[in-house]
Amino acid sequence: MQDLFNLAGKRALVTGGAQGLGRMIAEGLLGAGAEVAITSRDPEVCAAAASEMASLGTCHAMPADLSTPEAAVDLARRAGEVLGGCDILVNNAGRTWGSAIESFPDKAWASVLGVNVQIPFTLVRELLPALEAAGSAEDPSRVINIGSIAGLKPEGLQAYSYAASKAAVHMLTRDLASDLASRNITVNALVPGFFPTKMTRHLRDGDTVDPAMLAKIPLHRFGSADDIGAATIFLCARSGAYITGILLPVDGGIAGIG
Repeated sequence: MQDLFNLAGKRALVTGGAQGLGRMIAEGLLGAGAEVAITSRDPEVCAAAASEMASLGTCHAMPADLSTPEAAVDLARRAGEVLGGCDILVNNAGRTWGSAIESFPDKAWASVLGVNVQIPFTLVRELLPALEAAGSAEDPSRVINIGSIAGLKPEGLQAYSYAASKAAVHMLTRDLASDLASRNITVNALVPGFFPTKMTRHLRDGDTVDPAMLAKIPLHRFGSADDIGAATIFLCARSGAYITGILLPVDGGIAGIG
């Protein structure tokens, strides 16, 4: 049974893996035995996170400002060199913008859609040879896109470009899954709800969450590192070898019964 969730020998790139949800995912992959490269826009933050996670396994710091397609192309090249290939790509790096509709600026669209939608596509395209080389019919390579509950249903966030970008990520996941199945690459999306990250700090006072917010979550709590890490491992290990094209909510029940 343990072999179903074993990632020993697998090489993973996790964008935005130095902090927040990305770090939770990176730690989960490391704990399951994978070699992991993480990115962050801040080289010092990236190096510190990789050093801290080294106790869990081999973790490489790979600073990258993924605000342009050119940066994604360069990251794919460097990741291939450092990891010697790629079995798992986790497209987690993202950007958001929140404001009332009356003041929501036009500049909040191109930057958010570029980072959240175009960059994941570019990384898949550039890493396609490595992913295809690493996969087999019994054990495909994996692409995990990070969507959001905000891309499934209105959450009252007034983050219009972010919500639209995550809905686009969900559809991009299905399209890529359809196109890449014959190449032994599965593509799935995790759809997180509310986790203790920078994006939700306005809803928390330390470890205390706004009761009104918790009332909207059927399981009445925020997600934990174990929750998102386990879901990632499930999709990336042998346990998920026959799964592609799905959107897996990790949200305490918001999408299903909320």
